[in-house]
Amino acid sequence: MDDLEHCRQILGDLVGFNTVSSRSNMEAIHYIATLLEAAGARVEVMVDASGTKANLFATLGPEAPGGLVLSGHSDVVPVADQPWTTDPFTLTEGDGRLYGRGTCDMKGFIAACLTKLDVLRDAARTRPIHFAFTHDEEVGCLGARHLVEVLAAREIRPGLALIGEPTSMQVIDGHKGCCEYTVTFTGTEGHGSAPHRGVNAVEYAARYIAHLLELRETLKTRAAGATQFDPPYTTINVGRLSGGHAHNVIAGHAELEWEMRPTLPGDMEFVNDAVAAHVRDVLLPAMRRVSPLAQIRTEVVGEVAGLTPMEVNAARDLVFRLTGANRAGTVPFGTEAGLFQQIGMDAVICGPGSIDQAHKPDEFVTLDQLAQCLSMLDRLRHSFRA
Repeated sequence: MDDLEHCRQILGDLVGFNTVSSRSNMEAIHYIATLLEAAGARVEVMVDASGTKANLFATLGPEAPGGLVLSGHSDVVPVADQPWTTDPFTLTEGDGRLYGRGTCDMKGFIAACLTKLDVLRDAARTRPIHFAFTHDEEVGCLGARHLVEVLAAREIRPGLALIGEPTSMQVIDGHKGCCEYTVTFTGTEGHGSAPHRGVNAVEYAARYIAHLLELRETLKTRAAGATQFDPPYTTINVGRLSGGHAHNVIAGHAELEWEMRPTLPGDMEFVNDAVAAHVRDVLLPAMRRVSPLAQIRTEVVGEVAGLTPMEVNAARDLVFRLTGANRAGTVPFGTEAGLFQQIGMDAVICGPGSIDQAHKPDEFVTLDQLAQCLSMLDRLRHSFRA
């Protein structure tokens, strides 16, 4: 069996595990652990407090400082209400493409790593190669945030990180941060014919959104085109607003989900401070003039650091040697790379598949992209030991 067919089989197994973030990823993690242990890796499964989710951290080669981490997340986004033409959890091949949830985001990279374990074991004779496969990246990088805390506390710490998110095998050394928030508005219900006697939670959520949109325009001028990102400024997106029961009932409850993707240092603090001041000085006083029990509560789902392009980046230079590329780019979507950079590692992103296919019905990765990824990992046999 050639490597590409072997990779296809492993990817089929991985896609078959329904690891939507709301579900357990334990079966997938144990499957990966079995393959790594068979290759001689030292494997640690880090189970979270719920007992239903886990990170996996494994090592080939010596117990020594430095080395390279190959990183990916095991969870995938939901398929509910998406018009798939195939079973999303059964790998399907057609026209040089492999279809299934997670094929490009990002089980294709994990499958490629598991296919090349013999090569990676050989490459790790003098310097360790680690594997970091996490849970809940799609809902705030929860697993990776815990993993980097564990790594930071250990004396033996990797030096380089390659995150295999879908970049069409382009080398990426920068991306925006990702901050996600859920805001709950509690008002006072009443009859719709007398809106002045109640506190309409949906209306106050709308006022909150209007303030976010004003801040979004301000952020455009703060950047002044000074960053490498597309778009070059910090963005704000309103993802979901729900609340109310009927046309003629004052809505007593509303829930808002929104996100921010910072590009510049200080933008996150600027937005959060401005929002907090607007809630404290404008919205809550207006709500409590009618109902002293009115509330606006904010839950921080995740505040994940961006990946800052650095002049010196040994991980990027390694992937240049592996792929033959000589230029790196940036992307607007977030990954776990910034978390590795925060604890002192050089980090780079390069993986099979296109972000244009991620999160969509009939998600796919091409066989050509997988072959390119396998070739990149194959070259570690010489480039990493050199």
